[in-house]
Amino acid sequence: MSNAITRARAIAALLALAAGALALPTGPRAQSPQAATPAAVTTADVKVDNFTFSPPTLTVAPGTTVTWVNQDDIPHAVAAKDRSFRSKTLDTDDRFSFTFTTAGEFEYFCTLHPHMVGRVVVKASN
Repeated sequence: MSNAITRARAIAALLALAAGALALPTGPRAQSPQAATPAAVTTADVKVDNFTFSPPTLTVAPGTTVTWVNQDDIPHAVAAKDRSFRSKTLDTDDRFSFTFTTAGEFEYFCTLHPHMVGRVVVKASN
């Protein structure tokens, strides 16, 4: 299921919950606490094309989902040197996503073409 469909379903569920909460009977009015603001969904893309990852180094905040998109006309596969993530073989227009939850530097490469390398730097904003 695509990320866009998953996000759309999550938004629809939140809207349904909000509508249900508005329809509840109310007693005497008490001061209600501020509604929690949902966490922002953070995403970033890495393009795989012409035997390169672009950008070659990507800096993101913890919690960011990085998606590799194979725009090349030959298969590629993405794997972390520390083995924290690994994609299946990606044909043209295939995608692989991984969410980076901890700070650090994550070097990765194409398992089919090991000379293709990249790096994701995860650091909290100050």
